Amino acid sequence: MSEAIIAKKAELVQEVAKKIEDASSVVIVDYLGLTVEQVTNLRVQLRQAGVEFKVLKNGIVRRAVAANNLEGLDEALIGPTAVAFSNEDAVAPAKIIAEFAKTAEALEIKAGIVEGKVTSKAEVEALAALPNRDGMLSMLLSVLQAPVRNTALVFKAVAEQKEEVA
Repeated sequence: MSEAIIAKKAELVQEVAKKIEDASSVVIVDYLGLTVEQVTNLRVQLRQAGVEFKVLKNGIVRRAVAANNLEGLDEALIGPTAVAFSNEDAVAPAKIIAEFAKTAEALEIKAGIVEGKVTSKAEVEALAALPNRDGMLSMLLSVLQAPVRNTALVFKAVAEQKEEVA
């Protein structure tokens, strides 16, 4: 190989390593058997959620993962590989890909990286079952509001009871 090609590949490895480092979650999938239309639809859905989807060579991904001192992805990096990177919502790529895989059986989740830790296929699927960031925030807000709401209801009931007595 020429030095220019080696330099270009090294640059690509650094770029992918940086994306893995910066990402809140990474999902690695096998896309073999998907039609061009299905891949395009998946890319559109992921892009709308702020997720980057790239088809990468396994050697590039292996070197990028090694550069981030992560282990345990060698079994996942066999065969055709595509990688979804999300910097904002850790749940988004797993949720979108898992939902898409229900209609496109050829799409298979291999593994993932969440908050800098390697995760198995089962863990990525469990992550997909969680609500997205907005859903989690609304549930948290509801939990935080419950005591105040209940206290207000008690005061209102006491006030109504005193009005009836008077």
